[in-house]
Amino acid sequence: MSSEDRAAKEIVVVIGPGSIGLAIARRVGTGRTLLLAGHDEKASQAAAEQLRGEGYEVAVRTTDISDPAQVEALAATAAEMGAVTQVIQAAGVSPTQATIERLLHVDLLGTAYVLDAFARVIAPGGAGIVVASMAGHRESPYTGEIEHALATTETSRLLALPFLQPDQIGSSVHAYAMSKRANSLRVQTAAAAWGKRGARVNAVSPGVIITPLALDELSGPRREWFETVREVSAAKRFGTSEEVAAAAAFLLGREAGFITGADLLMDGGVTAALRAGELTTP
Repeated sequence: MSSEDRAAKEIVVVIGPGSIGLAIARRVGTGRTLLLAGHDEKASQAAAEQLRGEGYEVAVRTTDISDPAQVEALAATAAEMGAVTQVIQAAGVSPTQATIERLLHVDLLGTAYVLDAFARVIAPGGAGIVVASMAGHRESPYTGEIEHALATTETSRLLALPFLQPDQIGSSVHAYAMSKRANSLRVQTAAAAWGKRGARVNAVSPGVIITPLALDELSGPRREWFETVREVSAAKRFGTSEEVAAAAAFLLGREAGFITGADLLMDGGVTAALRAGELTTP
């Protein structure tokens, strides 16, 4: 493929082609090439076949985002394919699925690797979205010093921070919440680097969205808390992947051209209930 042909192709990188990642891909992938990057090769190939059957052009690259070399290779592959105009970071694990260490390596460190690598290849006018979580918006127990460290520490040194040691965090639930808070903060600082290439990056923080990952949580030890969440939230229900995709498509699109470094909370009113004292954290 000539350099002219590559430049003419728009590449949308979808990291984590699960329910939310695929819903966003369908919203923004028409007329572009989708590059799916998942940890599970079999699942990624199945997702690709499904999208091809719906008329999308799709490529696949197996990637573990907790491995910086694999993330850098993904970014290089995407840039070789064409102009990387959109990046969707939807990969992650949940407290029920993973240990503290795995949560920190995937949800926190992996997202930082993605933000760094794609800041070097995103096309002018391009945009990125990180799928974070309402967990990062809970009434923050973190000091300004901790938040500054989460936002600005060199990625290679992040997990050496004293407060990110597993014995200091205490539980996978707290590791998840801190990781998602870090996602929001890293997006803020990454927006400056992305802006130097004329690109934007934002986050969206969903509440409980019904996906296979969420169903693991809903059937786990925090099941009663989630039922309470549904009862006390303003929306009185859980969300859908399509609702997240609609918000993400807006943030990735031209209408959001003046928005970068932001984090859109969309949780049906759960955080509002926490602030009002109608709900307590698990």
